[in-house]
Amino acid sequence: MCLELRFSLGIEETTGRHYLAIPAANGVAEAEEFYEIDGPTHERFAADPGSAAEFIRRCRNRELDALLILDPGPGRGA
Repeated sequence: MCLELRFSLGIEETTGRHYLAIPAANGVAEAEEFYEIDGPTHERFAADPGSAAEFIRRCRNRELDALLILDPGPGRGA
């Protein structure tokens, strides 16, 4: 986890897909949004967390929703 940029990286156990997760809150609950990334991108973000800043900005601006692993559903937070 990178506390400065507030994200974490992981590999989904059953599918082996790589992801970047960012926190999201809707005023009632906190959760994480999981964005699929490829292996080389995962390695780059792990080696240099600062290189994920632009990707994270775009996720927070909802520009990369096509990469969401799980549908955020109604009442999506910020």
